[in-house]
Amino acid sequence: FMLDQTDTPYVPQAGAGWDRASPQDAGFDANKLTEAVDYARSVETLWTRDLDRPVADMMHEPAPYNENIGPLKERGEQSGIVLRGGRIVTEWGTTDRADMTFSATKSYLAICFGLAYDRGLIPDVHAPVREMVDNGCFESPQNRDITWHMLFQQTSEWSGELWGKPDWLDHHRHSDLKGTKREMKKSGTHWEYNDVRVNLASLALLHVWKRPLPDVLREYVMDPIGASDTWEWHGYENSWVEIDGKKMQSVSGGGHWGGGLFINTFDHARVGLLMQRRGNWGGTQLLSEDFIAKALDPCPHNPNYGYMFWLNGPRERGPSAPTSSFFLAGAGFNVVW
Repeated sequence: FMLDQTDTPYVPQAGAGWDRASPQDAGFDANKLTEAVDYARSVETLWTRDLDRPVADMMHEPAPYNENIGPLKERGEQSGIVLRGGRIVTEWGTTDRADMTFSATKSYLAICFGLAYDRGLIPDVHAPVREMVDNGCFESPQNRDITWHMLFQQTSEWSGELWGKPDWLDHHRHSDLKGTKREMKKSGTHWEYNDVRVNLASLALLHVWKRPLPDVLREYVMDPIGASDTWEWHGYENSWVEIDGKKMQSVSGGGHWGGGLFINTFDHARVGLLMQRRGNWGGTQLLSEDFIAKALDPCPHNPNYGYMFWLNGPRERGPSAPTSSFFLAGAGFNVVW
């Protein structure tokens, strides 16, 4: 899903009323665009359509920690949309099919964080989380200084177990040592891509909102941008909590162990357009530019990462793409650019 900068204020209406533009009118070389789409389709993920084994096998985790505890869904064929000025220039695949999109979910979690920040529910992103979340997760000496900023930049160094998964499962994540314990560092001093801690961020936000995050996302973002009613955001079979006497599920930040956001290509593209327009949809500011600037500020310990958005400042994710590019990205090559 690729979105480029434009001054055109057009946004698609809800439903099927999405304007289209010819490649020529949008400024593309039609033949080269066809070549690009053909190339994209030729390098589809090698994962099988049945996602049960790829999810478990690629993580190389010991039993019983490799058990899937959230729903999984067989995937459809590769799908994509290219937008220019908000209009569809080309599309392919089953664009209306809601599929698992794995860690692209993390960026939606960051959007829920931004919605809380904009409403003053989290007035200071650098405040310790324990000041607002009293659930026992932030009381130990290792965890008590963790801030919201650290949680969403993935520098928290939180230590513990959540939903039956210990944080050390994702230690050394991108090496052969993955899943082996290492010495913990001070909060805020070390970047680590860690799904247990992302799920902790989701739980912390649930305590702030006191309502399920899918309801928050639907009310303040998905309905206003005209998204479909086919998307779903799942947690785990054991991630139910009680807040203010109400039982609700804490959703996961991806498909590691199942769950996460199941969403179609069109809805992803709408969210991508909202982010590219810096939170503005048809003249209404749904997410503040202030928060988006924070979300896209590079982490000092990983300049490729912001608040659960991938960045391109060092040109590592997209060597030929502009440094201003940013991405919602998940395993199986799910990406909104």
